[in-house]
Amino acid sequence: MKNKQSKLLFWVLVWGLGIVGQLCWNIENQWFNTFVYAKIAKDPTIISWMVAISAIVTTFSTFLFGTLSDRSGKRKPYLAIGYILWGIFTILFGTTEFIAKGAAGSVLLAGTAVVLADALMSFFGSMGNDASFNAWLNDMMNDENAGGIGAALATQPIIGTIIGTVAGGLLIGANDNYMRLFIAFGGAVILLGVLSLFVVKDSEDLKPNREGGFWKQLFSAFDFNALLQHKQLVWVFIVLTVYFIAFNVYYPHVGNYMIYYLGFKADDIGIIQGIALILGMLSVIPASKLLNKNKYVLAASLAIVLSVIGVGILGVFGKPEYIDPTTIMNIPLLVGLFFFGCGYIMFMQVTSVWMKQLFPEDSKGQFEGFRIVFFVLIPWIVSPFIANPIIKNNGEILDSNGLTAYLPTNVLFLVSTLLILLTFIPLLFAAKERKQNP
Repeated sequence: MKNKQSKLLFWVLVWGLGIVGQLCWNIENQWFNTFVYAKIAKDPTIISWMVAISAIVTTFSTFLFGTLSDRSGKRKPYLAIGYILWGIFTILFGTTEFIAKGAAGSVLLAGTAVVLADALMSFFGSMGNDASFNAWLNDMMNDENAGGIGAALATQPIIGTIIGTVAGGLLIGANDNYMRLFIAFGGAVILLGVLSLFVVKDSEDLKPNREGGFWKQLFSAFDFNALLQHKQLVWVFIVLTVYFIAFNVYYPHVGNYMIYYLGFKADDIGIIQGIALILGMLSVIPASKLLNKNKYVLAASLAIVLSVIGVGILGVFGKPEYIDPTTIMNIPLLVGLFFFGCGYIMFMQVTSVWMKQLFPEDSKGQFEGFRIVFFVLIPWIVSPFIANPIIKNNGEILDSNGLTAYLPTNVLFLVSTLLILLTFIPLLFAAKERKQNP
């Protein structure tokens, strides 16, 4: 270990900070969108603005605080303060529901407040998690703990998604008590942030790294000429982008699709999705075997095919006439979500290993920034422009108050199935580059 911190405490921090961080990201990805439909308005435009602005804020925050922590030679203060503010703004996000209960015309005000609150939550979440916690893990990594840290990074998003989906649904319950969810998960993040102030230690090897002025150092991370020298990596990044454009067309709307189109309760959808994701983790086994044999292209292809099957089943059979919302035992829904879970988990596993294998040793931090651009920024900005018109053209209804509402329907999954297939195009070019430079 690169400081005097005990091994036990180190691993408690790795898993504690990692899991609560993933739970908070799960709230944003899974439950913020259902909260908007339940408490503000059934309008995908609000979600589109949330997703797009959050992507920009997340990317900027990661680069900003990554540069600040590099120049100061400290991770701890950015990690701890970021986590504390992350939790606070997660809880404050929930208070926007009270704006919508005010005077006429407050939906616009509440919608604006939701977008701004989500942006602040993302800003400080990226400060604490993306820019600081991940950098701290890299600083602390050595030959002894590299395998354990790698396993944690690979499994924490999956575990966080499963726990966040199941526990989140149970906390919300049939009475739509979202504040209970935000206080529970936001409080956990605050608690770990406060703990970090006292027990996290920076690596003894971490020194201030100042390369000219602050702004020069910040914008040097955007030198895409360095990326273009790695053709195979460029194509892998594009594979990632195309897949997640398709993914973000449907995934942010899955909760609202299941609650308002199919008729489930929030606690039920948490259990249904949790079952599918737990079973989907079985895909880690064949994916690991393929990766050990360096068959990255085959593993990625299999992940795409599984995703197409899963999302396609939801598109064809995920309609009210095939679903009974009074029970979780809906075979078409469970099978579709299972294949989707297998494909998603396998794709994440394969591309994560493939990318990191191609990162240059002396520029890993900069290339993590490029990963954020292709994994978060581009998909999160592009996807709403595809999803929003689909929902508005296929899911318009009048709610119980006689107001126009827009529900995500199975059509969203049909379109997404075709978009996922487009991932094979950049994958062919990545395969060609890999064949030439294995």
